[in-house]
Amino acid sequence: QVQLVESGGGLVQAGESLRLSCAASGSIFSINHMGWYRQARGKQRELVALISSGGNTNYADSAKGRFTISRDNAKNTVYLQMNSLKPEDTAVYYCYANTNLRNSYWGQGTQVTVSS
Repeated sequence: QVQLVESGGGLVQAGESLRLSCAASGSIFSINHMGWYRQARGKQRELVALISSGGNTNYADSAKGRFTISRDNAKNTVYLQMNSLKPEDTAVYYCYANTNLRNSYWGQGTQVTVSS
């Protein structure tokens, strides 16, 4: 089992920045990818960014150039630096992890609200 705890959400104005953090605990030795998804009201959950245990990254088109995902394996933590935020980035952001046993885990979510 892997537990994920997010922090760092909040209310910002358009153009500002936020950094989300997600700390993993439990069977951390089995974690492969970590990343972030988001779900806006009335919409499906969508990928924002993923990072592998080796540091390879994958971004949604909407995140490219504005968001940066990073990972501190020593702290078992993944970060999402979000710059130049837009109102359309408003959503609940969920931390995600999968393991080499093909199990998937989710955090409880953290609200990000961007006002215009």
